[in-house]
Amino acid sequence: MLKISFAPDSLPTQNTLVLTVASKGALGEQGKKLDKKTGGVLSRAMKAGAFDGAKEKILSVLCPAKTNLSKVLLVGIGDPAEADAPLFACIGGAIFAALGKDAQATVLIDKFADLGITEAEATAHTAFGARLRSYGFDKYHTKQNAEDKPHLKSLALACKDPAAAKTLFAPLDKVADGIMFARDLVSEPANVLYPETLAQHAFALTALGVKVDILDEDQMKKLGMGALLGVAQGSVNPPRLVSMQWMGDKNPKNKAPVAFVGKGVTFDSGGISLKPGSGMEKMKYDMAGAAAVIGAIKALASRKAKANVVGVVALVENMPSGMAQRPGDVVVSASKQTIEVVNTDAEGRLVLADALWYAQETFNPSCVIDLATLTGAISVALGHEYAGLFSNNDTLCDQLSKAGKNVSEPLWRFPMGEAYDKMIDSPIADMKNMGDGRGAGSIAAAQFLQRFVKKNAPWAHIDIAGMAWLDKDVSYCPKGASAFGVRLLDRFISDNYEAE
Repeated sequence: MLKISFAPDSLPTQNTLVLTVASKGALGEQGKKLDKKTGGVLSRAMKAGAFDGAKEKILSVLCPAKTNLSKVLLVGIGDPAEADAPLFACIGGAIFAALGKDAQATVLIDKFADLGITEAEATAHTAFGARLRSYGFDKYHTKQNAEDKPHLKSLALACKDPAAAKTLFAPLDKVADGIMFARDLVSEPANVLYPETLAQHAFALTALGVKVDILDEDQMKKLGMGALLGVAQGSVNPPRLVSMQWMGDKNPKNKAPVAFVGKGVTFDSGGISLKPGSGMEKMKYDMAGAAAVIGAIKALASRKAKANVVGVVALVENMPSGMAQRPGDVVVSASKQTIEVVNTDAEGRLVLADALWYAQETFNPSCVIDLATLTGAISVALGHEYAGLFSNNDTLCDQLSKAGKNVSEPLWRFPMGEAYDKMIDSPIADMKNMGDGRGAGSIAAAQFLQRFVKKNAPWAHIDIAGMAWLDKDVSYCPKGASAFGVRLLDRFISDNYEAE
């Protein structure tokens, strides 16, 4: 794990220095001192390299004169007045990526008169971004090329008030723990991570004071969870339903928790409606919604959030076999509503149907938010830039959208309505698990879920199918599992539910 420390903003005398630079190549207080000491080396390097301090751009200056520094990395922050926490988290990720071959380095968040946030805040979020970018999952490599691995093990961050930066970083570090945990879960192969073992990982949160309950197949049968169990019946790995309670608000007036519900299909073959073979190996990440919920509960418990939150994750494996659910089968959900299963690869909504109902029946939450890698159609609509947001409540939508913007996990709201709802009407059951044709697939899935939300209950569905797995490095996330949703949910709770 990357070791983070904080120090006063004096210029280091050796190794690598990373120095922030504003737009138009403007140096800050310490940058000007260093430039003067080196006889204008930094200014000349910026001019020669056409470096103007644009956001996240980096210029390397090797062995600057009149110092013992091995190099100076200049990193742009753009217009200081517009700089915010998400930008500095991105800068932290960019810095770590650029320092891959360095053993240790000092990052100096320089003083600018009109910086949009305090240097302490900027420093804390830079450290946060660097830690997130430092993630790697290589536990199954038996032979490793040292050149392929980052050498950076410790990073010192310097600013005017290092004590304040350290204090601000402490809760962010706990959120990072939740993100890393979720990324590990998503990265594990399906022969290692299946419903029973994923439930065990969730149970480990008891060490943080989380109350964890695990329902087995027999208990779910007694609760009438025919929708969830129908998906699971084709696999030799039995399903599990896990609830995690973090009751951090001690005010007796605030007992009703917020409920997070996560889709946990540990491998999705499509069932009898078998997926194409190409790319199917990535279907190990069809449990990314559950991982995000587990990671968020870990983050909230680790930083001792003063809020009441429950996470419910439904864990199944969707496999073809002689016991598997068939297209055309009709199942009875825990809500007593019947469902015609017209496609066994539209399984996530079946799993969530019973999980949503269970969360409401058991915990009577103030609102319900579900996360799921639910539809390929959401990626067609939004690519890999936004997650899809669907809701019956404008206030809840606004709160989630604001939280997402503040942590760079953006959401795009889609319409819902009666016309879309009719798409899932079935001639032989209360509903079917897919809409008509190829149009509005993500909306039809959301309309299906809404039928399992109690009347007047604030609810939001977040389709993270396009955001759960990245095929290339971005800002403070290397390619692979992103843990999208952990920061979003943590910030949503922080902004709207934490007791003063």
